[in-house]
Amino acid sequence: MDVLAIQTRLKALGFNPGPLDGDPGPQTARAVLAFERSKGLAPDGRIDQAMVSALFAGLDFKEPPWLTAARKDLGIREGVGAADNPLVVKMFAEAGHPEIKHDSVAWCAAAVGAWLKRAGIKGTGSLWALDYMKWGVPLPGPILGAIAVKKRQGGGHVTFVVGASSGRVFCLGGNQSDSVSIAAYDASVFAYRWPAGVRIPSPALPLPKTISGARAGVSET
Repeated sequence: MDVLAIQTRLKALGFNPGPLDGDPGPQTARAVLAFERSKGLAPDGRIDQAMVSALFAGLDFKEPPWLTAARKDLGIREGVGAADNPLVVKMFAEAGHPEIKHDSVAWCAAAVGAWLKRAGIKGTGSLWALDYMKWGVPLPGPILGAIAVKKRQGGGHVTFVVGASSGRVFCLGGNQSDSVSIAAYDASVFAYRWPAGVRIPSPALPLPKTISGARAGVSET
């Protein structure tokens, strides 16, 4: 769970967590304890699911629809050998490039464009991942569903944020080792964007700190 988001919410509700530093120290624990008592929860000072649910109750924390669309495609892989997976080829068409008929073409931007379109949002219309560096509006850091863009040798990569912890960010994207998968990256290599005209959640939904099955060192070519 994102301790900084929890500290920020506690402070907004009048419970003093101390410095907003992401460190669940004694002062934050005392603020959690006071909050639990105010809500009739078991007062143990722990950040658990019951406490977090009560803390963020009444706020609209639905997962961004483009991320929900992406989750449905988890596990899709490129075709074997010369074969092409029609589900990947369909992403090119949805992203505005029906002329692309082979999944051997780098498709991370096609996947992002397709998932955004399914959510009723216009992407860049480009297959160049780095074009997302100037798309939408900038974010100061990762939040759930943020569009994450980074440079790599020979080009770039674009993907969606699904978790973050200790300088790492977990991203769900296409063309991550030839599949739609969740991968772990160094958070500092990314720029984070959000669709223009779509409200940025404030405070943001706490991000998972671990993602089961997330792989490091994936290929994006």
